[in-house]
Amino acid sequence: MMNLAKLLKLLVLMFGAVLTTGIMADNNKFVADISELNMESDGANALYMLAVQYEHAEGIPQDKKEAVELYCQAAKLGHAEAQYALGWMYANGRGVPRDDGIAAKLFAMAAEQGHGHAQNMMRYIHVSSEPELPICLQINTNDYNLEPDYWLKLTDDNIYSLVNELAPQYDVDPALVFAIISVESAFNVQAVSPKNAQGLMQLIPATAERFQVKDAFDAEENIRGGMSYLRWLLAFFKGDVTLVAAAYNAGEGAVERHQGIPPYPETEDYVQKIQALYNKLNHPYQPDIVHRHAMIALSEIDND
Repeated sequence: MMNLAKLLKLLVLMFGAVLTTGIMADNNKFVADISELNMESDGANALYMLAVQYEHAEGIPQDKKEAVELYCQAAKLGHAEAQYALGWMYANGRGVPRDDGIAAKLFAMAAEQGHGHAQNMMRYIHVSSEPELPICLQINTNDYNLEPDYWLKLTDDNIYSLVNELAPQYDVDPALVFAIISVESAFNVQAVSPKNAQGLMQLIPATAERFQVKDAFDAEENIRGGMSYLRWLLAFFKGDVTLVAAAYNAGEGAVERHQGIPPYPETEDYVQKIQALYNKLNHPYQPDIVHRHAMIALSEIDND
């Protein structure tokens, strides 16, 4: 059986993830410092494989609760196997109270990425009401290394508070919202573009109507509408922040037609500005958002 030191060395060599280890005197428990894992695929794989070790006692003492936590962190990074494994644990009450609703939600996330077993499980689990994601998959401002003072210097207390208060309701990182507002309107509530994009998040009339915004110059309404659109785009483009930024500027139809960032100088410049302010390439998303709304024809209109 592989000892703990060899297991750690193997994980570091395979995934390049920085893990902090410790041995607890009472049970020699191996502890991984999740916060040191980066948010790219290697980190998600490392989290997933360590969760498997904990769930099945492969070289380390079995700890189902630790397995759940690790699966959840990997699932949040979009790891389909982890989403399926976590769904299985909720479906069977392994390390967590049994919850078919949460299990179905997680299977749906994995199925959306083409996970075969998750797609099969969707046939057997049916829930009458829409379940919430487990707490560990819900986005909050502590998930990101925000620099609040930076954004607070660019806007007033009201807008700053609105973004931070509303963002968790839409499962969108406040830092991404701040970046969008900064580039779109420079935090000008009354901003209007030559193409009639309006308000803080520069909603064109069609987008405002699509997301039930009646007054685009009302700060809260505009932010809610923009966040609703961002949430939809994140689901549509499976958390790819680059494509989401391109679509926010040029429309999802243009991104689909060009299979990537449209070759428009304005859009290319826009994406670069967003990336300079928001350095995450991937963002957690809710795949069912796209299916929950009536499908709307992809926009042929540039948004800005």
